[in-house]
Amino acid sequence: QNTYAFFAMYAQIDGFDPLAHPLEKAELTLMDRWILSKLNTLIAAVDDDLANYRVTESATKLAAFVDDLSNWYVRRGRERFWGKGMAGDKEAAFATLYHVLATFSRLSAPFIPFLAEEIWQNLVVNNVPGAAESVHLCDFPVSDSTRIDPDMEKQMDALLEAVQLGRACRNAANLKVRQPLAKMYVKGASFDRAYQELCEDELNVREVEFTEDARAFTTYKLKPQMRTLGPKYGKLLGKIGQHLAGMDGNDVVDAFARGEEVSFTIDDTTVTLAKDDVLTEPMQKPGFTAMEDRGVTVVLDTNLTEDLIREGYAREMISKLQTMRKEAGFEVTDRIHVTWTGDDELAAAVDSFSDMITRTTLALSLKRGEGEEGAVSREWDINGRKAVLSVRKNG
Repeated sequence: QNTYAFFAMYAQIDGFDPLAHPLEKAELTLMDRWILSKLNTLIAAVDDDLANYRVTESATKLAAFVDDLSNWYVRRGRERFWGKGMAGDKEAAFATLYHVLATFSRLSAPFIPFLAEEIWQNLVVNNVPGAAESVHLCDFPVSDSTRIDPDMEKQMDALLEAVQLGRACRNAANLKVRQPLAKMYVKGASFDRAYQELCEDELNVREVEFTEDARAFTTYKLKPQMRTLGPKYGKLLGKIGQHLAGMDGNDVVDAFARGEEVSFTIDDTTVTLAKDDVLTEPMQKPGFTAMEDRGVTVVLDTNLTEDLIREGYAREMISKLQTMRKEAGFEVTDRIHVTWTGDDELAAAVDSFSDMITRTTLALSLKRGEGEEGAVSREWDINGRKAVLSVRKNG
């Protein structure tokens, strides 16, 4: 419903006509091709599930797709709907999301009949002469195998896994996504350069590097698994725990990854441990934060340079200005004028990243000084520095 409302708002603003901008003629991006591949994979899966009365399974897949659509495709592509005109990247975004929503209304009609009907009426019946007067009078969608790219879906899944772990690293280090970081290391997963750029932008890191050896940044805390070792070694558990604490966590985890066991002697007893006998917890070295899940390890370099700190100030200022635009009731397309007051460190940040600030906030001017007449002003904390920001709508 949120995705539908988002599309409907921008389609109304731009007067989008689906007949004038067919999907077949759009210059699709990687994200467009990916969501269309996911859609057609979903159609095939739901069709098969329903044919075999697997209703719960198909509903779960529909919900997972909506999550991908809303929290990845639309969220990553919001700015594509803001440009002028209706061509190129913006046309592809509109045509793709329109196709996905119209198709999904037919696909989901047996599950959410009223919302599916509302989407169909508004997006299709009101815009396409001769369209079926109800979504429930349509044929069930048929999967287009030419749109399906299993490798693309696999790489995007790997990317999303890395992104999820990267977010967890930021949370653990108490670093906002708006604070840029220099580097992120990924072990146990890989994806092509185009996906790498998506990852860098999403997590606000300047470079993603793949590595097979994260020893420089991480190690592992090792503990005995009581459930499996208790029956075998009983009273030795305490000493086994002490011995594990002194071992190189990376060596032990690498041995388990090779399918090997780890052996040592305690009180004349040979202790042999398999992977399921040891609890492993990633630990990071100072200046790095690491997270691991299902064989994938992500490490964030959390060391902040002066340039990174200044960019963090600029991005935080952008966030505050966007909040002020919304609270002032400005339209998403309104151009604004910005004035601000703050210390010299903030001034250095604004000077370095003025283009980014003005482009993102649709500001025609960005000046240091008191707010202009008719402007909305507010005091903010910009990452520990006080500032007063003022915004005035152009015209």
